[in-house]
Amino acid sequence: MQRTDFTFLDLRKKEVSGDISVLFPGWQENDERVAIFSPHDDDGILGPGYLLQAIPFFGGEVHVVIFCNGSGGYSVIEQKHIITALRARETLRAYEVLGIDSVHVHRLDYDDYSLWPFIGWRLEQGEGTLRKILPLLRRLKITRVLLPNGYREHLDHLAAFMVGAFDAPQAGDPVMVDWGEPSPVRSVLQYAVWSDFDPEDAMLCGDDASIRANRALVAPEEAETRIQKAMEEFRTQAQIVSGLIKQRKERKVGDGKVMEIYYAFDPRPRCEYEKYVQRVREIMG
Repeated sequence: MQRTDFTFLDLRKKEVSGDISVLFPGWQENDERVAIFSPHDDDGILGPGYLLQAIPFFGGEVHVVIFCNGSGGYSVIEQKHIITALRARETLRAYEVLGIDSVHVHRLDYDDYSLWPFIGWRLEQGEGTLRKILPLLRRLKITRVLLPNGYREHLDHLAAFMVGAFDAPQAGDPVMVDWGEPSPVRSVLQYAVWSDFDPEDAMLCGDDASIRANRALVAPEEAETRIQKAMEEFRTQAQIVSGLIKQRKERKVGDGKVMEIYYAFDPRPRCEYEKYVQRVREIMG
């Protein structure tokens, strides 16, 4: 594959481009480090797997941050007490198929179905996700963050989304400077694993509310073939994986092409007061 094999679309403006800035505004080639927040080890493949493969062609570096350790992912009782070790090994092999070196895979090791209570910093059970995420983003000088869909997918997905949406912008703020030199994240982007996005953006833009994603990526079928090979490494998940792979046939757009959908949003929308000033003046005469 090469960079010209990837096409980027703005679904609101109905525009198509070969420029990755459609997904990452102001992309600076050879000075971009993208962190994929993956609630479970396979979400970073199943959701943004094509983009994961495209980023290096545009001069970007990919890191995968895996929140949960796979403790709830055993399909046979005999694996209950060894599943996390098995999944850790499978994960490294799977991402290696996609060209991601093991040093770029970062595990936070929270138990499955349990991420939500750890959001924050100082908690009753110790320090929360902020204490791990902020130093990591700063140390790696992450410039873009890919977040899982925060709308009705999975509680761990929602938790990872919340961490990214609220904590990632803090990486560039002059706070907690003993946790690393502040390094700003330039933009964030949501990816979908199996559920559609929040309809808010479509409604605000006056678009068809069923077209909830506002960005898309079209890739060659070779990218999908590589994902299927990567997913084969999750042997402990064979029953689940087979169903997920079948569902991925819906991504075909014809002529040897497949697609992924994304939801671009501003995690820190500035309040524009002009419209409120105008409304107050109208009311007060």
